[in-house]
Order: sequence, then C-alpha cells, then structure tokens
Amino acid sequence: MAIREKVFNTIISCFKRHGAEVIDTPVFELKETLMGKYGEDSKLIYDLKDQGGELLSLRYDLTVPFARYLAMNKITNIKRYHIAKVYRRDNPAMTRGRYREFYQCDFDIAGHFDPMIPDAECLKIVHEILSMLQLGDFLIKVNDRRILNGMFAVCGIPDSLFHSTCSTVDKLNKATWEDVKNEMVGEKGLSPEAADRIGEYIRLHAGGLGLIEQLLQDPKLSQNKLAQEGLGDMKLLFEYLTLFGIADKISFDLSLARGLDYYTGVIYEAILLQPQNALREEPVNMGSVAGGGRYDELVGMFDPKGRKVPCVGVSIGIERIFSIMEQEVEASKEKIRTTETQVLVATPQKNFLDVRLKLISELWDSGIKAEMLYKKNPKLLNQLQYCEDTGIPLAAIIGEQELKDGVIKLRVVASREEVDIPREKLAEEIRRRLES
Repeated sequence: MAIREKVFNTIISCFKRHGAEVIDTPVFELKETLMGKYGEDSKLIYDLKDQGGELLSLRYDLTVPFARYLAMNKITNIKRYHIAKVYRRDNPAMTRGRYREFYQCDFDIAGHFDPMIPDAECLKIVHEILSMLQLGDFLIKVNDRRILNGMFAVCGIPDSLFHSTCSTVDKLNKATWEDVKNEMVGEKGLSPEAADRIGEYIRLHAGGLGLIEQLLQDPKLSQNKLAQEGLGDMKLLFEYLTLFGIADKISFDLSLARGLDYYTGVIYEAILLQPQNALREEPVNMGSVAGGGRYDELVGMFDPKGRKVPCVGVSIGIERIFSIMEQEVEASKEKIRTTETQVLVATPQKNFLDVRLKLISELWDSGIKAEMLYKKNPKLLNQLQYCEDTGIPLAAIIGEQELKDGVIKLRVVASREEVDIPREKLAEEIRRRLES
C-alpha cells in the first residue's frame, strides 16, 4: 500500500498542477447507459441482479459515467480528474496487473476549444507522470479515428464494418498480422483484397511529421475528406508536442486503433519499453500503461436534445504500474516504509506510562507523527529495535533525569547520536532535523 500511495500522490499532484477538479460518480449505472459503448468488450460488463425493476451494471470505466454526468448536470466546460475502481469480467493475470476489480485514474477536458490544444496537454500529462514515476523508457503511440475510418473507406470497407474492423486492428500489438488478417476475413467478413490493402497502411513504419506528410500526399487518402481532417490535426498536434518538448517520445502509428466505440478523433496509448540488448536490436513492448483519446459525441448520447460537448481525456493504467513497481522493489530487496512516523516516544524507566502518554499527546497536538509501544513497561532495547525495524528516524527518550531537568533526549536512530532538547522545543527540533 505504501507504493500505491506514492503512485496515487504523484498522479494526483500532476492532475492538480494542470488545473483539474475532482468529481465522483456511482459505482453502478443503468445497463442501457453502458451498453453499445465498448465494442466487443461489452461482454465484459458485470450485470447486477434485478431487484427493483431497473437493469443495472457495474461501471466498466470512468469515461461513460463522466459523459452521463455532464449531460445530466448540463455541464459544458470542465477539467476533471477521477480516481476510482471499475469492474470487468476478465481473466485475471496478477503479474500483468490485470484484475476484475481495479483502479483507474482519469483526467478529462470537456468543452469547445481550438483544435489539438487540450489533446496535446493530455499527452503532456502522460509524459509527466511516466517520467516522475521513473518506470524506465516509454513511448506514446498516437493515431486518429478519422484517419483510420478514412483508411478503411479507401480500402473498400463498408461503413457498417468500421467499428468491428477497428477492434480487430487493435489486436495487432498482441497478435501477428496473419492472425489479424484471418480474423478480418474469416470472422468480420472482409475480402482478402481489402484486408491486404489495410495491411499495407497499418504496417507502415511508425514515425512523426514525416509519416504524416507521406500520408497527406497518398493518392487515395488525399481524396478522403475525413482522413485529410485527421492528418491535418495530427500535424498540428505534433507542432504543439514539439513546443512542449516531448515529441521525441511520441510516435504516429497507424496500427493503433483502440477498440472502444466512443472515440471520434485523436487516440493514444503509452507503452513501457524493455531496453534493447545484444540479442535484440529493437526495444520490446512491455505493455500499455496509459491510454485515451477524443470522444466528441458521447455526451450527446445522454442529452435529451442531443447537445454535444467535445471531450478528450486519458486514463492511467495504475494496476500495471503497481505490479511493475512492486516487482522492482522485490528484486532490489529495498525496504519500503509503510508508515510516516517521525518519532517514537520511549523510556528506559518502569512505571513511566503516564509520562509517555503526556509527551506523545503534546507531540500529536503539535502536528508531529509519533508512536509509542502499547506496553506499560517496555524494554528500551525493544523500543529502539522497533524504530530500526519500521524505519522511524528519531526516538524521544524520557527518563527520571530528563523529567527532572525538563528536557527530552532526542536520539537519531541511524547514527545513535543523542542530544538533550528542552521539552518545549522538542517539536520544533524534530521538524528541523527531518527537514535538513
């Protein structure tokens, strides 16, 4: 839990630095609110037993409840973050941070703004968080649903198959192109020729402005209005990312699809990279740790008048990050403090419980994080050993002589240095030593 608290604090501080306010939504929603928003993953939604005439389900993510919240409360402009548990009927894989109940950490910007400015900020937030957590090298892949849909159109895919084709393309990071092509043809009903045309595009080497310019000049895509809009915005996005100083960590990748149905524009996904070694020329993808995108039509689905509120956001894959950090700590044998206790109130004397209780109360009232052993007459050696075992840096020792002189013996546990401090200045001295 200490690692989790550290990660949460890092993420929340980043969200607040970017001006977000926190909101909350119920853990369950009407089933109709959630259905039809997640593509093939809708089968992973947990349904609740009907007890009062309403069909309810546990939330699958925090995005759809957020869109419903905006529509219900007629909110047209907000920058929010939300950290809460979501639920999926998935096959758990604890070593990879995959659970049926897990936390999501979402940041979203809702409102009508100039193109790509909020989108660029979301990518900057992902970059900041992954850099602060020091998880190793990472890459943020970006694409645009309009580019994908334009690509599908020029490859001869019917509109009705866009969403299902997207879900299949999204499997490319886990399956080979042959497997993906077989699913397109065998299960989704695409012709082998159309699948091959898609393959030519999505297997283009990922890049940045160079790939964007190449696609803007593509004979087929240049004739598709939707693709041109997406490519124009992608070019603008990379200009902003360059100004933010993070373009070197961003890769425009046509194979990125993200299977959720509600995305309408830019989509992105952050992956951790295993360093290359003598046996590997390329870094290896260790899995996704963040993802998100633009969803301009989702709020309108819940508004009685169909009023749209453009939105863009990102979700941090917190459970996978926890798993990685916990494995690193285990491998390094590093000892993690599970408390923030600053000082232990100790005594070498018997029958000094009342003295310790008075002293610890004074420290608590002064805002000092303090503990004492729950024994009437603990041995001093046991008290000091407790400090070492739990990482408490200081011990405030009081005996008969200290009580008589009006001082406290403050001991630095690591160095065993001891100094007498006037009792009324103890809290001040503890703070000074811990800040230095």
